[in-house]
Amino acid sequence: MSAARLSLSLAGVVGVMAVALAGATIWLLVTEPVTVADAVAQGEVSPLVRALGAALFDALQGLLKYL
Repeated sequence: MSAARLSLSLAGVVGVMAVALAGATIWLLVTEPVTVADAVAQGEVSPLVRALGAALFDALQGLLKYL
């Protein structure tokens, strides 16, 4: 595999992951605004990361149900 194809594949994977993370963050802003506001106000990232992980896990679980 050439370096150009490898770099395009890597860029595609990074892009898909960035879109998924951005979508989960927007979903959290809509569904759990208090958690996001508390995390931003206190400067603690762990509740936000925990909520993001749970949202991504639930989305992945929902997708796997259809397979």
